[in-house]
Amino acid sequence: MRHHLFCWLAGVGLMLIGGWGGAVLAQENRLDTSPRHLEWVDVPNGSRTIHSFVAYPEVPNKAHAVLVIHEIFGLTDWVRGVADQLAEAGYIAIAPDLLSGMGPSGGGTESLRGPDGVRRVIGRLPPDQITADLDAVAKYVSTLPAADGTLSVTGFCWGGGESFRYATNNKDLEAACVFYGPPPASAAAIARINCPVYGFYGGNDARIGATIPNTIKAMRAAGKTYQPVIYSGAGHGFMRVGEQANDPNNPNRKARNEAWERWKKILAGFQPR
Repeated sequence: MRHHLFCWLAGVGLMLIGGWGGAVLAQENRLDTSPRHLEWVDVPNGSRTIHSFVAYPEVPNKAHAVLVIHEIFGLTDWVRGVADQLAEAGYIAIAPDLLSGMGPSGGGTESLRGPDGVRRVIGRLPPDQITADLDAVAKYVSTLPAADGTLSVTGFCWGGGESFRYATNNKDLEAACVFYGPPPASAAAIARINCPVYGFYGGNDARIGATIPNTIKAMRAAGKTYQPVIYSGAGHGFMRVGEQANDPNNPNRKARNEAWERWKKILAGFQPR
């Protein structure tokens, strides 16, 4: 719960400095003008249905798939915009609304009417439900005709922590790309990880940054691959805030651009089984 509160407070900071609203408007424009095929799908998981957003690349061959886990603010236009940017880079991206069915009248993120409403619900999501939802979405996207059968996971803030945790529960992942999220709590969980974990962190994100040294030790002790990169001067949420900074030397803008290039290089290394 402390992590949920931290992410919410960080998000309030983004809104106060204009990063939230500007990023949302930019992604609305991106989604409205994208030439790529974007669609909503409903993925069944037992009695639940996970409303999910899919972005398809314009490529001649089957593509690697990326499972995108949203921030503590739920499935927003910003997250959908990230999915479209992944498709622009040549990958199938699917972003599930993990709040599906948890809002009024069985709605999801949009029915909760903003960050405060989402925050009140997201902290109560059962971990086993999250994992089962992600498993269902992973199976769906991996078996699409346009997919090559390989899958990685990524997430931001709350979703960053969930992407790290999901790596402990899905042995078939090619990689987990964790953006400013906390690690799993136990050595037993870390021992179950079967893929490389790539961390993306802001240098001015003290709370999450404090977890990195022990995560390095724990992953090394378990014989796992963990490659964290800390972007100097960047804060929590730099992927969102950095989109709106016009100065290329702005720490958040610089971190966002460098992180995207690193992420694309990681994804380029995956080949169909």
